[in-house]
Amino acid sequence: MNYHNQYYAAFPDAEQLRQIKKLWLESLADYGISQLLAGAKRAIEGSEYLPTLNRMHRCCREAAADLGLPPARAAYEEACAAPSPKAAQPWSHAAVYLAGRDSGWFTLSSKPETATWPLFRDHYERYCARVLAGETLELPPVPALEKDRGTPLSNEEQLAQLRQLRRTLDL
Repeated sequence: MNYHNQYYAAFPDAEQLRQIKKLWLESLADYGISQLLAGAKRAIEGSEYLPTLNRMHRCCREAAADLGLPPARAAYEEACAAPSPKAAQPWSHAAVYLAGRDSGWFTLSSKPETATWPLFRDHYERYCARVLAGETLELPPVPALEKDRGTPLSNEEQLAQLRQLRRTLDL
């Protein structure tokens, strides 16, 4: 890689450089690759100087927020707290619903966070990458209730169907 002079001036020692890289890696671990790249692009275009870690976090959040994407942790909490039917809920972004669906609604509600958070985050990062690449995600259509529920059976028809059911079940 070709680093700028500012980079070498800021981190001249190899041990210090290793520690800084570790700090950045741990601090930025919750962002997906595409979100990190979009944040880095935003930081580079908006400043003549190396970004601080705080500035990099802000740029990553802004890059996603510009497209309506909530932070991964907020998306996870939204997906876990959403009542059923899931498709009928007002989602902050389609990526939240789709990541929850792909993670499994039952899994999100029944397993511990240590198991579900990494699963959800992986799905969410994939959807965020698609959004950051320009794709528009769509929510599935909300199933509507039947308009015509039909006419109820008469008492005689109900009794005839009940007798048929008893014969079928050998009761």
